[in-house]
Amino acid sequence: MFVMSVSSSVWLPYKFLFTFLYLSFWFCPQSTLQLSVSTLFLFFCTYSFLPHLNELNRSPQNQIPNYYQWDEAMMSKELKQVLVPGALIIGAGPSGLAVAACLKKRGVPSLILEKENCMASLWNLKTYDRLTLHLPKKFCELPYMKFPSEFPAYPTKQQFISYLEDYAKSFSIEPMFGQEVRWTEYDRSMRLWQVEAKESKFLCRWIIVATGENAEPVVPEIAGISNFGGRLLHTSIYKNGADFKGSKVLVVGCGNSGMEVSLDLCNSGAQVSLVVRDKVVCGIRRFTAKGVEFVNGEVQEFDSVILATGYRSNVASWLKEGNFFSQKDGYPKNPFPNNWKGEDGAYSVGFTRRGLYGASIDAQRVAEDIARQWKSQMKHLPLDL
Repeated sequence: MFVMSVSSSVWLPYKFLFTFLYLSFWFCPQSTLQLSVSTLFLFFCTYSFLPHLNELNRSPQNQIPNYYQWDEAMMSKELKQVLVPGALIIGAGPSGLAVAACLKKRGVPSLILEKENCMASLWNLKTYDRLTLHLPKKFCELPYMKFPSEFPAYPTKQQFISYLEDYAKSFSIEPMFGQEVRWTEYDRSMRLWQVEAKESKFLCRWIIVATGENAEPVVPEIAGISNFGGRLLHTSIYKNGADFKGSKVLVVGCGNSGMEVSLDLCNSGAQVSLVVRDKVVCGIRRFTAKGVEFVNGEVQEFDSVILATGYRSNVASWLKEGNFFSQKDGYPKNPFPNNWKGEDGAYSVGFTRRGLYGASIDAQRVAEDIARQWKSQMKHLPLDL
């Protein structure tokens, strides 16, 4: 992560000039000054504060560092406005870590915002204990770092988490945690992205959506579901079958999670039925107080129901633009391999439907594209200022 904590005494000499630039954008929207905003922005962010790199990352993880805070007259009464050099990455999962590392390799600074209190929150907080990678490890490596040779072909959940932690340390990536993004929108008058998260509004030239395909659990709407008196949970909450020994359990869904959870429950001594619409048990018509009525009219009682109904993207709920991501499913409108780039400096990583391998491909393409723009702007910096 590229984060500079700058004291007010360092910022003071530039305060008035930056105020002038800001006001010029509003009162002279078509001026030459507006057209050179990216160059001026990079100049001040890069050259004015290079001597103060030793102040990196001293703020607590759950507080907002004083990156390049604008004058108080320009700040909202409720939200601090924070200028971010380089790229702003939303999501600290494998996709976010991969693109941050690729950018760093190319000399481009970045900052990751993560809504949870840890990296790879899906793996850390919402997966069952017996989970392993479903593809051999060579297809799941992130750019520039292989899995340890002692790891098995299909690393366990904890092994993969440790790999991601080592990956972040290797590239000195330190996300800002507890920063759930509320909305993101491109400001054409400033030619910057605005990202509102927690108590701050971040402004940046490039934004990278890396929240992934599995941002939030899918809970199907089934008649009577609120009437079920037994235990009802999604696989994002399920950890292991220890508490289900001797119970009658219905697992809804036959994807990887549904199959593995069913096996885990059987190994733990539970009596398991699996809903696969019409293969093992018929689809569900409605829930009853003690169980389920299936579409064929059969009624069975269950102690617990586990929904292995998957996850979905939530990008459409906070990204306020209509060209890059679909409002229907939260995926880029263009299919792989052209899914990674939108307009106005917007990018995506990890929406290829090709797992970690696809995310790694995206990360390198995005980093290369941003680095090309970064170097071009750095080359034309107005050093005579």
